[in-house]
Amino acid sequence: MSIAIRDSRRTLAEVLKLHLADEIVRGTLTPGATLDEMELARRFSVSRTPVREAIRQLAASGLIEARAHRAAVVAQPSEERLNGMFEAMAELEALCAGFAAERMTTPERRALELVHEEMRALIQTGDPQRVHEVNEAFHSAIYAGAHNNYLAEMTVATRSRVQPFRRAQFRTLGRLAKSHAEHDRVVAAILRGERERAATAMHEHIGTVRETYEVYASSL
Repeated sequence: MSIAIRDSRRTLAEVLKLHLADEIVRGTLTPGATLDEMELARRFSVSRTPVREAIRQLAASGLIEARAHRAAVVAQPSEERLNGMFEAMAELEALCAGFAAERMTTPERRALELVHEEMRALIQTGDPQRVHEVNEAFHSAIYAGAHNNYLAEMTVATRSRVQPFRRAQFRTLGRLAKSHAEHDRVVAAILRGERERAATAMHEHIGTVRETYEVYASSL
């Protein structure tokens, strides 16, 4: 099996990370399963370098346990840790949305609208990889629009840890359309310059993402 990069902005390690994260969250790779670098390199027809980086990124998400001088193994964040990650994510993203409502420039607001409309079109096509990419772009536009680099860095770092679980919840039937409706409320508040409404709408959105992931995970 070989891995193709469909988005030139993604590195091979990032593509591998997403593929392996999907297998872990779906249960194809079960807790305790080993992730041998050489075996994965052969499986995906790549060198060990992107495999090693993908494993490092997965360890940051808490999906695997990296062990010195031994193969990494599939882990599963405890419920307490996962709750903590989502709780932090909700607060950080709400801060970004609130600041974006106050600080976004006119071109930034237009760019946010455009990526939001692209997601609307994707509801019909259902391309999961493109949905993930555009959803990332949507949230990234809000982080940038907050005009607080330190906050954006913390939010991106936390998102990288929560990303596999956020991605998995899109497999729940009808979730994409509901997520877009939640985004609608965030965008509307930002465009009106309503800080509190934007922050509340984003906080509720991340809360729903968490709840939807729980429904998905319980169905596996």
